[in-house]
Amino acid sequence: MIAAKLALPAALASLQEQIATSPIHLVYQATPATKVILLVLAAFSIVSWVLIFWKWKEFRRVRKEGDEFVEAMESCVGLEQVYDTLMHQSVTPYTRVFRQGVNFFTELRPTALREPPQSTEGLTEAQLDTLRLVLEKGLVEERDDLGHGLPWLAIIGSVSPLLGLMGTVVGVMNSFIGITAQGTANIAAVAPGIAEALITTVVGLAVAIPAVIAFNHYAAKLALFTSELDGFASEFIGTLAREGRV
Repeated sequence: MIAAKLALPAALASLQEQIATSPIHLVYQATPATKVILLVLAAFSIVSWVLIFWKWKEFRRVRKEGDEFVEAMESCVGLEQVYDTLMHQSVTPYTRVFRQGVNFFTELRPTALREPPQSTEGLTEAQLDTLRLVLEKGLVEERDDLGHGLPWLAIIGSVSPLLGLMGTVVGVMNSFIGITAQGTANIAAVAPGIAEALITTVVGLAVAIPAVIAFNHYAAKLALFTSELDGFASEFIGTLAREGRV
């Protein structure tokens, strides 16, 4: 009896050492399956934040280039000035699209920029449709180039909660295994598995929430960029129409 009483505190101390007292301790004591899920989520988090900062810098640069392009175009009067301005500006998504359009127009009408407006034959309907396709092709290429990385944010934002749910299922399974092994449903048998379930759920949501917010934010900026380019393309064709070149 005395030996049993002396052994009881030692057993309780050993049990306390095995019980996680912090999230970090909980991760160290997690099962291999849970650790694999947490490692995958950690990798997703790193990739997500790298993409977030990369796209932030890229959209910020494009916004600045767009403001400079608008400022330069506002001072232009006529197609000849537009062409000269485009040739002297640095290469940006905006200048690339409109250089393609102007170059295509000059290939169809090589002397158009050297002669006064309405002194040369305008574009036919088929040529005008082809010009629109050239501008649209350049627009799509710039949109796709600027949109690189956004699908990965969407994937991380949708898959991370599912991985967290998988960790939840694994934790609940471990809880039932603990109950079966100990033959009791006390808190000591259930708590470790439930704690593992909670930690994977929290990490999955922590990874997914910033990725989803960033994806929606950058998708809206990409749509705005596309609409701006589309508007500029329509304005370019309008300039040709005002000068009687179409």
